[in-house]
Amino acid sequence: MTIRRITVLTLVLVGLSCSARQPGAPINPGFNVYSKEQDIQVGRQVAAEVMQQVDVVQDRELQDYVKSLGRRLASTPSAGDYPYEFTLINDPSINAFALPGGPIFVHSGLIRAADNEAQVAGVLGHEIAHVALRHGTNQASKASILQIPAAAAGILLGDSAAGQIAQIGTGLGLNLIMLKYSRSAETQADALGARILHEAGYNPIEMARFFETLEKESGGGGPQFLASHPNPGNRVKAVEAEVRTFPQKQYTAGAGDFAGTKQRVAGLPAPRKRIRQEQAAAPQQPQPSSGARTLQTERFRMALPANWVAYGDRAGTSVVAGPSNGLVSNGRGQVQVGYGVLMGQYQPRRARNLQGAAQELLNSLRSSDPSLQVGGLRSTQLRGRPAMTAQMRGASPFGGTENNLLVAVPQGNGVMFLVFAAPERDWPNLERAATGMLETLEVAQ
Repeated sequence: MTIRRITVLTLVLVGLSCSARQPGAPINPGFNVYSKEQDIQVGRQVAAEVMQQVDVVQDRELQDYVKSLGRRLASTPSAGDYPYEFTLINDPSINAFALPGGPIFVHSGLIRAADNEAQVAGVLGHEIAHVALRHGTNQASKASILQIPAAAAGILLGDSAAGQIAQIGTGLGLNLIMLKYSRSAETQADALGARILHEAGYNPIEMARFFETLEKESGGGGPQFLASHPNPGNRVKAVEAEVRTFPQKQYTAGAGDFAGTKQRVAGLPAPRKRIRQEQAAAPQQPQPSSGARTLQTERFRMALPANWVAYGDRAGTSVVAGPSNGLVSNGRGQVQVGYGVLMGQYQPRRARNLQGAAQELLNSLRSSDPSLQVGGLRSTQLRGRPAMTAQMRGASPFGGTENNLLVAVPQGNGVMFLVFAAPERDWPNLERAATGMLETLEVAQ
């Protein structure tokens, strides 16, 4: 299961709220352990990996169009002083994504879905805002990657989150930067993106209108863009309020022949097979060792097999654990648990008891992944405390089918959840390990 998918639930339902910032006020992106130079270095490392895995559009005219549009936006005062690079990739999905320090990738499907150039500019302006506000490394700083050292029980953070990422290397560690943005970050990127569009001569309202059109047409599932860029709510009204703080201006940019660009995009060949599009067979997973080490966060404590590693945040709102080859990075902003466990917090919207909260959680999981097969909830006890469990089956990041076990236990006004996942052939071993881990679980009230 993807960390990004579960993080949707963690961020939405833990109760993160949008900033109380007033329109036109300065934007504070928050804590960051990285320097701007490190942002650029990290972005270049990840961009090099991305370029090996995507089908870059070979049409020079289309690449020049995207680069020219991007440079116009990046040259505005609000874009910040970063070495922005814009690349069009041949991918029919509606998406675009920015890496720290300036690399921005645009899917061809985004151009096909837009009604006008201002809407494409709106998405690029929004992505530029994420770079300028340093949301990627801010997110990595807040979710400092945790490793369980062999010599000591508990979580030790080490010198810095940046240092830990450097130890882990580009694959898994750097991709944890690309988790789903929070609604607060989206609100900020909308606000700064609107200013960037205004400065470049594009109507900022087109950005919000395009996002809301995607939301309405998604039918609940949504394109890839919405999977990592959640709607902070009242997007058009919020952008309109922001625009009212700008100096009056006639928006004349983007009045050219956008229909011709769309037609050229429609004529692109079918995308070539990507390097990691077809998943390899699942690697042989090591048996969970009988020895144990303690995973301790502010919200829970649990023993893990000694040969497992753990990554996540110290608060315990989003943590994954498993053998090192059980956690899979696809190099494009997604980290998946192929063999291991994901732990997080869920704040129910309506339910007032454990069973209702667990059912809400199951419904959210099912809506985010329609292919997920979910069994019925069962009541049980964990160390004398009530708990709910459910068996699930889904698609493994290694290919084929995986088995999952959802466990929900009460915590405060919500629940702590654990999702164990393994390919079918490895499930018996993980199930036994899961039983042992759950017997050691201690949840803070």
